Amino acid sequence: MGKEYTLEEIAGPRPAAIITIAVALGLLLIAVGTLIPILNARHTAYADMAPTFKYIFAAGAAILLIARICSSYKGKILRLKRLYRIELWSALFFCVGAFFLFDEPDSTRNWIAFTLAGAAIQLYTSFMIPRTVRKALNGKI
Repeated sequence: MGKEYTLEEIAGPRPAAIITIAVALGLLLIAVGTLIPILNARHTAYADMAPTFKYIFAAGAAILLIARICSSYKGKILRLKRLYRIELWSALFFCVGAFFLFDEPDSTRNWIAFTLAGAAIQLYTSFMIPRTVRKALNGKI
């Protein structure tokens, strides 16, 4: 059907360990920065953390964006290259959400919308990248 690829041709060179750690740290900070306002509405123990969630979220978005820019796909599969570019757009959506956190402090609509859009894209690529690699290994691409 399709061309048989080796795993090295599909995945390209591995990203540096610091890039992988930065992506995990950025996504974790984004999740914590999103959960703090939710927990603050339910428990008064988190009331001291209310003003800091913006900085936690923004730091996570910036770390994720830098990590996504520094890790580009160098394999031979065009579909995977597009999926990795979509992951970069996810980081950009998180950064726009962080901008709206500081620009419109009284409104939560815009930053939540961009955070959800970034999360949806991140979720989509987290399922599609392994699926595309598996298809390429089986020669179905």
